[in-house]
Amino acid sequence: MVNKAEKILLVGSGLWYLGEGMLGPLFTIFAQNIGGDILEISWAWATYLLVMGVLNIILGKYSDHWNKEKVMVWGYGLNAVFTFGYLFVSSPFHLFFVQAGLGVATALATPTWDALYAKHEDRKKDGSAWGLAAGIPDIVIGIAIILGGLVINYFSFTLLFIIMGIIQVIATVYQAQILYCKQKEKVRNNRH
Repeated sequence: MVNKAEKILLVGSGLWYLGEGMLGPLFTIFAQNIGGDILEISWAWATYLLVMGVLNIILGKYSDHWNKEKVMVWGYGLNAVFTFGYLFVSSPFHLFFVQAGLGVATALATPTWDALYAKHEDRKKDGSAWGLAAGIPDIVIGIAIILGGLVINYFSFTLLFIIMGIIQVIATVYQAQILYCKQKEKVRNNRH
């Protein structure tokens, strides 16, 4: 059994992975549709990873001095914004911009999510807790890829990006509940 904060973090991230995972390997097809060649597709994906990797290190360090809950929620929100940004991509350059933005968003959300999950996990069941944290994304992304493929096959990338963005907004709103857990925790600690 997970506590309330763990549940919020797990469900919120599960929703995030659902929205994010719907594009998955279909990213290549989308990039080709906007005129991207093999090298541009490689550069776009590398842009995301490089921005995210560098900022994970930098923002992870600074997040030790910030309100992690707020930083994480900002990261989730920014991710939703850039997910909707795919709707406006019409060239490889636009794609680089969106990928960089998603890298920033992920760098805000991931280290803070990890730190918060570690803070709220049941230390007596840390193997189970981290098993859930690692397994849920894999399962959800697998399902998301299938759903994304169905949406693109029967409809369009436009509809896919709208669905992804809406799911990202829902994930952000759900994850924002962690802010109230912190407030309740603060009130509880002040009473003792």
